[in-house]
Amino acid sequence: MLPTQIPQPMTATTRIARKHPDELIVGLVSVSDRASSGAYQDLGLPALREWLGSALTSPWQAVDRLIPDEPERISEALIELVDGCGCDLVLTTGGTGPARRDVTPEATLAVGTKEMPGFGEQMRQISLRFVPTAILSRQVAVIRETADHAALIVNLPGQPKSIRETLEGLKDEDGAVLVPGIFAAIPYCIDLIGGPYAETRPEVIAAFRPKSARRAPQA
Repeated sequence: MLPTQIPQPMTATTRIARKHPDELIVGLVSVSDRASSGAYQDLGLPALREWLGSALTSPWQAVDRLIPDEPERISEALIELVDGCGCDLVLTTGGTGPARRDVTPEATLAVGTKEMPGFGEQMRQISLRFVPTAILSRQVAVIRETADHAALIVNLPGQPKSIRETLEGLKDEDGAVLVPGIFAAIPYCIDLIGGPYAETRPEVIAAFRPKSARRAPQA
């Protein structure tokens, strides 16, 4: 459930300048007590960057944050990335289970203006194909809106393999889609909230748009 009072926009952080009108600005947030303290190497941020590099054909740039499992720190990072940096999309990884320190969903809901429950539902459907413990995951997604900007924020699992599976979905041996990945819906969602036109490699993930929302192919 979204909060009744949404944290106010921040203005201190310098907004990232687009190098192209269709450049997608992505915030990547890895939430981990141990990785943020240096106890072990973070794997979430490299996995997200690698996947985006393989999936997107349109211009993009990303800004990273590695933070501990503290709700205030997570919410602050999300607000900074959306309101300050001007990210169109924020992907988080980690902190979505039932353990006491798993608070990423709560911190995400705290900064959202609209909840997007379909993303979490689809991620659990995908992960249940592999492990029954997928029902313990609590990933959420929200839209955060300010007066002049909006962004989609999506919680992802913590493991690189699960990150790829939920973003791409499941395919058969011939590459036909069995269960759509959540990224298929993300470019059109970003269109609807006023963001840039993101395009993908169909062999990785085919972005779905209704015919009326598709651009004509470049000559």
